[in-house]
Amino acid sequence: MKSVITTLLGGTLLAVSLSAAAAQLSPEDQIETRKAGFTYMAWNMGKIKAQVIDESVEYNPEQVSAAANAIAAIANSGMGALFGPGTDQDVGKQVTRADPALFANMNDMAELAGNLGTASDNLVAAAATGDASAVRVAFGEVGKSCKACHDKYRLD
Repeated sequence: MKSVITTLLGGTLLAVSLSAAAAQLSPEDQIETRKAGFTYMAWNMGKIKAQVIDESVEYNPEQVSAAANAIAAIANSGMGALFGPGTDQDVGKQVTRADPALFANMNDMAELAGNLGTASDNLVAAAATGDASAVRVAFGEVGKSCKACHDKYRLD
């Protein structure tokens, strides 16, 4: 129980510090940073997909676990703070694909982000078992969580 409380407290402090750090970024830098996070997440999703979905790469439990942990770290990092005022449109050299409707529905976005965090945590747990079948199922849930947000709030 003590470790759960410590983990929750640590997560809360991290989220607060990330929100404060994001507030110090210009809208252009917020867009650039969130795009980098999502790109890194997608790259790690691709590594898992190649091993457990496409099977074009030999399954390596350590690589899958590392990729799952990277995805969960990003999903649980408080990236919602990077959708600040002025980031609902292109700024400077940064082009955003965030639908302006997202900014009018932050509670819904927070719920979708929470679902992604939960699915990502489940992927980490599945990867820790080394069971490719379990990873495949958990990976599918992460993909569904990503798609749920993209379908609502991502422009083509």
